[in-house]
Amino acid sequence: MSEVHLGCPPGFTGLHVSRFTFSSRPLGPCEVCDGDGSSKSELVAATGDPCGSPDAVAVDEDGDLILDRRTRKKDVRSDYHVLTIQHGVTSLLKSVGLQVWKAALLLADFVLHKSFTSSDFDGVTAIEIGAGTGLVGLVQARVASRIFVTDRGADILDNCLANVHLNSSTLKFDEAKVCVRELDWKMSWPPPLGTHDQSDTSSRYIWSPSEIEEAEKATVLYAADVIYSNDLTDLFFDTVKRLMSIGAKKVLYLALEKRYNFSLDELDVVANGYAHFRSFFTVQEECGHQDDTSKPGFVGKQIDLAEIPQYIREYERGKDLEMWKIMYTQDQKHSSASVPIGTSTRRRSRRR
Repeated sequence: MSEVHLGCPPGFTGLHVSRFTFSSRPLGPCEVCDGDGSSKSELVAATGDPCGSPDAVAVDEDGDLILDRRTRKKDVRSDYHVLTIQHGVTSLLKSVGLQVWKAALLLADFVLHKSFTSSDFDGVTAIEIGAGTGLVGLVQARVASRIFVTDRGADILDNCLANVHLNSSTLKFDEAKVCVRELDWKMSWPPPLGTHDQSDTSSRYIWSPSEIEEAEKATVLYAADVIYSNDLTDLFFDTVKRLMSIGAKKVLYLALEKRYNFSLDELDVVANGYAHFRSFFTVQEECGHQDDTSKPGFVGKQIDLAEIPQYIREYERGKDLEMWKIMYTQDQKHSSASVPIGTSTRRRSRRR
């Protein structure tokens, strides 16, 4: 398993708080932490040794201690940010959304890189699908106009909302533009509608009609580490297809980690769910020019991770992470392009 929990004591159960650090300057090769986080419960001092712990020392060829006093201050970054994430350390399968996974940190690095080097994500409306701790959505909230952070289950959504409160002041975003909502992939889009009642906690994550309309205008979708079960992958792509078939043109950025297990069917070590995931889309290089929309369906392009510098220090990417950009072209015979945004909302609300 590749869950990340920084400085958590052995045998700890319950929710733990980890602090992830980043700045506008990408990390160098020796600034990345080992990834186990076993001794990093707090922010690693910016004045520490860049290739080791803050307590690391250096000696000369005779074994004498080399003292590095004031020169260390030159390495201090003036724009350090701290991303504080409350999360579980271990969980049952149904609560894996309470944990922090490497793919979410990779996707957060991608969002940070875009925000530091371009205006591509400035002012966008975005949706994070299967958000878990909400880590990616929190990073996007720094520059987005609106971000819908979605998952299912009160425990996961409550934790998402707690992370919004933990980070709004330090990451300097308005909590009002981060909308934590329940999105169950087993239910068709749009999700059930309702009104928010502050005295009723069960209505806290229900969508309003205006939010459905706003979500359908989103241009960016995010998903991290949602590929681990064939059944859930089916439901995930069905949800994405419905979202991409209505409203504004959308692009999905998806990060995953391949996890290998021995398969009795294949009599070999295989990545769980990966082949099934790949069956949902055609790779762009295989389907001709990227603007060719004659064939309906999903088209994906793998993003070279070398093009995504690492900004978040406290994890190690390894060799099994992947990042995909996925588009959807719908069958023109069944196109909903002429259907006004919100039509599906009105249809669903009449059923309730």
